[in-house]
Amino acid sequence: MARILVVEDDMWSRRLVFELLVLRGHDVLCAAGVSDGRAQLDSVKFDAVLLDINIPGGGGEVLLREIREYNSVMPVIAFTASTMTGDRERFLAEGFTGHISKPIDVKSFGETVEAYLLPPT
Repeated sequence: MARILVVEDDMWSRRLVFELLVLRGHDVLCAAGVSDGRAQLDSVKFDAVLLDINIPGGGGEVLLREIREYNSVMPVIAFTASTMTGDRERFLAEGFTGHISKPIDVKSFGETVEAYLLPPT
């Protein structure tokens, strides 16, 4: 299936997402902040990134801008508890591919992530 990077500072959320995606057959690596995420992205080719907005090291938007400098098509999904009116639109305007709100729906989470993945080339 896909190789997915999960950048999430909350250990429990990170572990839950990891388990749900691995159960669906994905290769999942995790990072706890911008610097960890950057290191993973520099050393591994990913098919998608699940990126929390409020993470240590500058926030998810900082890492998104860096990703978009070299890869404009890889799905980068905002994974956040920010659900105020206009947040989803703002994330899409910033260059995120999509938005998944926390708390997640455990039953549909894997399918939701997979809907953002690009078809294999």
